[in-house]
Amino acid sequence: MTKDMDAEIPLKTLPRSFYNRSALDVARGLLGHCLLRRICGAWTGGPIVETEAYLRDDPACHASRGRSKRNETMFGPPGHAYVYLIYGMYYCVNAVCMPEGVAEAVLIRAIEPRFAPKLMLENRNAAEKNLSNGPGKLCSALAINRRLNGIDLCDPASTLIVARDTNRPALSRVLGPMAVTPRIGITKAAHLPLRFCLKRSRFLSRPIREIPPA
Repeated sequence: MTKDMDAEIPLKTLPRSFYNRSALDVARGLLGHCLLRRICGAWTGGPIVETEAYLRDDPACHASRGRSKRNETMFGPPGHAYVYLIYGMYYCVNAVCMPEGVAEAVLIRAIEPRFAPKLMLENRNAAEKNLSNGPGKLCSALAINRRLNGIDLCDPASTLIVARDTNRPALSRVLGPMAVTPRIGITKAAHLPLRFCLKRSRFLSRPIREIPPA
């Protein structure tokens, strides 16, 4: 299991301005920063190693057909979490992007279980390699559900945040470089090169099939 490093958990959140731009840029920028969940007063989680961008004119984006009760959070201020249920049993967590009224988001697909992995195991009894290597898996391990929909990822007082990892350059050298691939697990616009990964991470949700150079 990845070493438990509670004393070194970064807790300085990314600023709202980080999210106030295209999901394409945010999806790239989130790699290496930390998704953290506070459970019973303790932080757990780890570096983000896989993301997918969903854009305003994207048929696979939940907001493509307009505002609804389900996707209302996507139209709100940037830097909040959009959490939804798929297949009636798995939750997915996204970071809302762009100015209020423009609905874009980044799906967080996988993280490395670096901090307090034992807490993650209490929520999801799985082998190390399957603990957080997928959007539903990481939500299960971090106890993320619809009650966290709309939570402010930029507020240090939140129980779910994205924290700036000062070790990101070193992490990127170890787990990188970044790979760009088509999206996975969807049928609409699946061919678009909007999935981003740190290609040497052991916790990617699927093997990499990179987009060949033009």
